[in-house]
Amino acid sequence: MTGPPVAVKWPDDHIPIVPDSVASPPDMIAFIARFTGLWMIAGALVALVVDGTKTIAAASLTVTPLGQSWYSISPSTLIAAQSFVQQKVEAVIGHWLWDPLIVWILLLPTWLVLGVIGTWLVYLGRKRRLAAAYAS
Repeated sequence: MTGPPVAVKWPDDHIPIVPDSVASPPDMIAFIARFTGLWMIAGALVALVVDGTKTIAAASLTVTPLGQSWYSISPSTLIAAQSFVQQKVEAVIGHWLWDPLIVWILLLPTWLVLGVIGTWLVYLGRKRRLAAAYAS
């Protein structure tokens, strides 16, 4: 043999190459956060339109609290959430979570709560751009 050495390639001697189009787990979590956040912002806009329509019809400011919206959609889950927090969570951390904090959130307008949470999720799931770094 006078030529260059030849490497023998065995059938299972390979490194799998992941194409660039396959998303990594952090990318998928960011996508789910953005997707959920956009749906929550859409829900906030719908709730805002409903409140605006009620305000125009009543000729006075009408705001639908989150608790009322939740109760009209699914009363059993609201009651289940309340009993879970009061019996399981507050037994461990104290009796301050449901009554002052969660009740206060449930009294806020639906469009405000959905809009804030949706905006926060879209912000967390944003695609970060690499900043240019210059050496001096």
